[in-house]
Amino acid sequence: MFIDHSKIYVKAGDGGPGCVSFHTEKYITNGGPDGGDGGKGGDVVFYAVAKLTTLQSFRFKHKFVAPNGGKGMNRQMYGRGGEDLRIGVPVGTVIRDAATEKILADFTEDKQEVIIARGGKGGLGNMHFANAVRQAPRFAHAGVPGEEKELLIELKLIADVGLVGYPNAGKSTLLSVMTAAKPKIANYPFTTLEPVLGVVQDFDQSFVIADIPGLIEDAHEGAGLGHDFLRHVERTRLLIHVVDVSAQDGRDPIDDFNSINEELIQFNPALGERPQVVVANKSDAASEEEVQMFVDEVKAQGFENVFVISAAARIGIKELKDKVTELVSKLPPVVLHDEIEEEKVYRFEKEEQFKIEIHDDVYEITGTWATIVMESTNFDDPDSLSYFQRSMINAGVIDALRNAGINEGDTVKIGPLEFDFVE
Repeated sequence: MFIDHSKIYVKAGDGGPGCVSFHTEKYITNGGPDGGDGGKGGDVVFYAVAKLTTLQSFRFKHKFVAPNGGKGMNRQMYGRGGEDLRIGVPVGTVIRDAATEKILADFTEDKQEVIIARGGKGGLGNMHFANAVRQAPRFAHAGVPGEEKELLIELKLIADVGLVGYPNAGKSTLLSVMTAAKPKIANYPFTTLEPVLGVVQDFDQSFVIADIPGLIEDAHEGAGLGHDFLRHVERTRLLIHVVDVSAQDGRDPIDDFNSINEELIQFNPALGERPQVVVANKSDAASEEEVQMFVDEVKAQGFENVFVISAAARIGIKELKDKVTELVSKLPPVVLHDEIEEEKVYRFEKEEQFKIEIHDDVYEITGTWATIVMESTNFDDPDSLSYFQRSMINAGVIDALRNAGINEGDTVKIGPLEFDFVE
């Protein structure tokens, strides 16, 4: 099955907690704190792989979590950093944030890689909290949680030429005679249920053709298979529009031609400006008058490159291939259609450090900062408890609780911890 879009969850590794340790060595008394810092959590890294052609690896697996950083150790030793989680995707993959739909990465080259979620920083060991007054700190910082995101992953095949047209117009047959590809060919609509790629080799020049299946009227709204596969037309440099001029099934070739062009424009207006070669296929099953009428109408609409062929009988293929090769050689390379906005991340700003919510007269303090401070505190140690209280005052938590209407004796909650508010 051809998989070209998926929704997944990724989480970078959490930073490891700092270590609480005191130096112990023979003949050395009161060695002092020597707890090291925790290791950094692993990043989630996506990278492009030219050999991949689908998002098959995301069909059944939708959750990806990078390893956490290791805990800090004694003798001022840092914890081991978590390994990066590396995820390969095909060239042409676009990754968006599911919440904002902002584009985070657009892979257009082999081996290109982007860090999508960054691992959390390791917590500080107790060696950082010693001073003239607090000489034996029995607390350390917890690690910072890694970033987590829900992602929309979409594959847009990067091909030089896209074959478009109504089902059963002969696109697969044309692809098979122009390239070494072997698509399924049959005399009924929707024979091709997934895009097929083929390479045209002409001496020192080569280019890739993609057969885009399932385009019918209202394809841009999801009719047929077009909504699934129209995305693969966006990055082609040239379109070959295949039309069945034999009208054996009672269809009007001109109506089919206009209908497909309208669908392309409705899906993405830029496709209306894309260079297009028009192919009047199955000409051996139509009268000369019918073929000429189609050619005249198409040229009247401003399309200069019109070829009368029969893919099944291999009539007119060489002339078509030569012209397409010439046009592709003159067209600019694939343009990055999706602009990536530079993501700005602001950490530990006062207004974002915490939130206060009131539930049944309980004042709950939430937010990453508040959780880290709580997890970093040893409530059985007076120095650690004093550090916790000062952190709450300096961050403005106490003032915020007062502004929220808290009274003496009311309950305050941070994570699983609950305590009474005392002025």
